[in-house]
Amino acid sequence: MAADFDSDLTELKATMASVRQVTDVGELRARISELESAAAAPDLWDDQERAQRVTSRLSRANAELERILGLDQRIEDLEVLVEMAREEDDAATLAEAERELAAVRREVGELEVKTLLSGEYDAREAVVTIRSGAGGVDAADFAEMLLRMYLRWAERRDYPARVMDTSYAEEAGLKSATFEVNVPYAYGHLSAEAGTHRLVRISPFDNQGRRQTSFAAVEVVPLIEQTDHIDIPENEIKVDVFRSSGPGGQSVNTTDSAVRMTHLPTGIVVSMQNEKSQIQNRAAAYRVLQSRLLLLRQQEEAAAKKELAGDVKASWGDQMRSYVLHPYQMVKDLRTGYEVGNTSAVFDGDIDAFIEAGIRWKRAAERGGQA
Repeated sequence: MAADFDSDLTELKATMASVRQVTDVGELRARISELESAAAAPDLWDDQERAQRVTSRLSRANAELERILGLDQRIEDLEVLVEMAREEDDAATLAEAERELAAVRREVGELEVKTLLSGEYDAREAVVTIRSGAGGVDAADFAEMLLRMYLRWAERRDYPARVMDTSYAEEAGLKSATFEVNVPYAYGHLSAEAGTHRLVRISPFDNQGRRQTSFAAVEVVPLIEQTDHIDIPENEIKVDVFRSSGPGGQSVNTTDSAVRMTHLPTGIVVSMQNEKSQIQNRAAAYRVLQSRLLLLRQQEEAAAKKELAGDVKASWGDQMRSYVLHPYQMVKDLRTGYEVGNTSAVFDGDIDAFIEAGIRWKRAAERGGQA
C-alpha cells in the first residue's frame, strides 16, 4: 500500500507540473492583473456587453488559477496525511488518505484533459445539432433520448444550455434538435461527441417486440464570436418563415415567427423557432449558420493540409458509439474502446468518462497524424 501511495503521489505531481507548464501560471497571473485593471475602470459599465465579457473572463481566470493552486495544496496535504497514517499505523487515517487520493486523482485528470483542449476553437461555446437517421420512429425516439442525455450532462455540471430549435417527428421523438451550451470550452469537450450514434433495443413501437437498430447523428460546431470574420453575402442566403410547431405538428403560435435559413452555395440549412420573435429567430439562425461555415472553413483548411502532407487516413469513423439495451446492457465507444454497463446512468447524462476518453483519443490521433 505504501508503495502505491508513493507512486501515485509522484505521478500526480508530474501531471500537475505538466498542467502548470501548459497553462503557464505566470501568464495566467498577468492576464488576471490585466483583467482586474479593466474591471476597475470607472466607465466599464458604459458598455454592458464588454463589461460582462471582462468580468466573466476575470472570474474564469481566477477560478482556473485557484483550481491549480488548490490541487497543488491538496497533494501536499495528502502527503502529510499519508505520513501521519504510516507513523501512527492508523488504519482510519489511511482509509481517509485513500479516499482523498481517489478524489484528487479524478480532479487532476479533469484538469489534465482541459490542457489537451488547445485547438483553435476548443475554448468556444458550442452549438449541437442532433438528427435522427435510419430506423424510423425508433431513430426519432433515440434522437430525443440523446437530446435529454446532453441536457442532463449540462445540468449536472451547472452549464447553461438552451434549446434553439426542435423539429418533432410525426409519431414520436424528434427529427432534429439544436441547442447551445454557453460555457468556455464547451466545444472542446463536446466535439468528442460528434459522429453517428447507434441504439440497439427491443422497439417499444413494434407490437411484435422485435429488436431494432436505429441511428442518430450528432454535429458539434463552435459558436461564432464577434472577432470572427464570416461575412455571408445576402444573395447567398434564402430565408423562409413559418409557424412554430410542437409535438404532433400542432402550432404553438399564430404568427410566422420561425425561420429557416438556407446557405445556397453549401446547402447548409438552419432552422430556429424557440425565440419569441421572427427577428430573434433570424439572428439566432444567422449566428448558427456562421458557426457552421466557420467549422466548414476549418475542416477544408485541415483537409488541404492533410493532402499536402500525404495523410489520407480517416480520423472519425461513421459509427462512434453503440448503446445496447438488448440482449445485454452496454454503452461502448468504438474509437476508444471505453465501455460501461450502466446504460441508465449514461442516458441520464453521466458521460464525462466518454468525453474524456474521446478527447484523449482525438489528441493522440492528431499527434500521430503530425508524426
